Amino acid sequence: MQTMSYLAACPFLNKVPFSVLKVAGKSLDTFATRCPAMKRVFHTGSNVPSPLSVERIFRNAHSSISTPTGKCPFRDAMQKQAMSSKPSAAAAPAADPQSKSSNPAKEEKNSATDCKCYTEGLQPQGNCPFKWKEFITSSVKNSFSKSFASPPPTQATATAANTVPRTADGKLNYNQLFEAKIQAKRNDNTYRMFRVMARSADKFPRAKHYPDPTVSMEMGRDVTVWCSNDYMGMSKHPEVIKAAVEAIQEHGFGAGGTRNISGSSYHHVALERELADLHQKESALIFSSCYVANDTALTTLGKMIPNCVIFSDQGNHNSMVVGMIHSGAKKEVFRHNDPAHLEELLQKYDPAHPKIVAFESVHSMTGAICPLREMLDVAHRYNALTFVDEVHAVGLYGEQGAGVGERDGQMHRMDVISGTLGKAFGTAGGYIVGSAPLVDMVRSYGAGFIFTTAMPPVQAVAARRSVQVLRSEEGKALRERHQGLVKRLKGSLVEAGLPVIPCPSHIIPLHVGDPKRCTAASYLLMDKHRIYVQDINYPTVERGEERLRIAPSPHHDEQMQKHFVEALVDVWHTLELPFTKVEKACQYQPVGGVAPAPAAA
Repeated sequence: MQTMSYLAACPFLNKVPFSVLKVAGKSLDTFATRCPAMKRVFHTGSNVPSPLSVERIFRNAHSSISTPTGKCPFRDAMQKQAMSSKPSAAAAPAADPQSKSSNPAKEEKNSATDCKCYTEGLQPQGNCPFKWKEFITSSVKNSFSKSFASPPPTQATATAANTVPRTADGKLNYNQLFEAKIQAKRNDNTYRMFRVMARSADKFPRAKHYPDPTVSMEMGRDVTVWCSNDYMGMSKHPEVIKAAVEAIQEHGFGAGGTRNISGSSYHHVALERELADLHQKESALIFSSCYVANDTALTTLGKMIPNCVIFSDQGNHNSMVVGMIHSGAKKEVFRHNDPAHLEELLQKYDPAHPKIVAFESVHSMTGAICPLREMLDVAHRYNALTFVDEVHAVGLYGEQGAGVGERDGQMHRMDVISGTLGKAFGTAGGYIVGSAPLVDMVRSYGAGFIFTTAMPPVQAVAARRSVQVLRSEEGKALRERHQGLVKRLKGSLVEAGLPVIPCPSHIIPLHVGDPKRCTAASYLLMDKHRIYVQDINYPTVERGEERLRIAPSPHHDEQMQKHFVEALVDVWHTLELPFTKVEKACQYQPVGGVAPAPAAA
């Protein structure tokens, strides 16, 4: 395809991820060979000024290009001629390519093949010479008009944007409202594009990436995944796969109903007993996911405990926050991982007032580990029930992989623990553990448990086998290898001057601080280096805290690590992202060690 030759030669488009260009559609090919910068239009369309002007769209496509610096050199020579004929470049108004008074020199040359940046690969300087009458045909104008028919809503029209528009015949146009909501996500650079993958069980952590998911599976590009929550690679463990295959052959796939109506399997009960034993609790209850487990448990507890006040860590996961809202209980929010502020809030209430203190042991985006002992001390001092989310800790910390609570010898003081089977355990589902009366109460009143189809038996079987493996000596060895690799990789990244956010856990966040460049970094890693690291933007993190979230596994070898660090350095240079040195050392603790309480994140 002729367009591809321009991609390779143009100093603008060879920096744009191929997958982004491909998403723009075949319609771009009709004019891409005339001006490669137009390839950027759909990608930058959210910044198009209003009212719609094809010329302004075109100018915006050029001005939004940040790498490499400068503008397209197509008419550098003509621009110099035009500028030399004017008394002052600063005083002269900008020429309008569509204006009848445009400099004739701009109309003389419109072939991309005559451009030095195409023939010689020069750095961009100057502007584009294409004349609008020939370049922007009526069909192209119509295409852009349709694409950007509804300009992004401004602050002045915020009220209108939050009402359902009407059609000409007076009916409510719900789809127009939905389109406006999606456009708002595009405008603030928080619209999410899924990367379509096919993980390889026999080549973990490698996978296939599909920029075009309509092609056959064999057409996928080989990539190395550095952001999976399958932290220990247990999804591909031979014993887990063997147990799952045998369970399907024996029991089929689905559960057949809710736990209350024909869906409660022997394997559900066996898994719950395994999890209760892992955490040294009386009882456990499994759910379809830990989002549902957190939501259901906190909703039920907040409703069932009279006059309950829930004290929530500022960094808590959305599943916990939603559960608190659904409960209808009063909520107090304390600063992230700050026992002193928690105590300050608790002191406002009578010690006899019912309370729940809810927080996470390992924060998924900062990698921070809570000061568990201190948090529990404060909570119990004021007669509060403690609810600790160990989602990003189970399987990874402690002698048997029960989490930070086991590592720090605090499990017996944690009243309710929630965990997931879909991260370090490599399967799917969530759970809570606690006292028998508490768990039975959630089982009896929790709508998120009662009214949903039970976990498939095969899932319960695979999860239980994974838990057993990670509780064994093999699991202990995996954890030691994993944490050693994390420590080495963090050291390499810091030594390279990359902005690693200091943290004591297995999660490695790299600060970017800009949503566009964060997304660009992720795409560039994928397209140029065959590395997948997901960009993390708002609302997962606060604006200005955009980052790449790295999650190493014990199966990333030294060559992969070396290539990864080199690729990140290249991307940082390409996107002109700042390098830095982290002054605060990461206090990483091996399995079995007791980490000092980290500072509040």
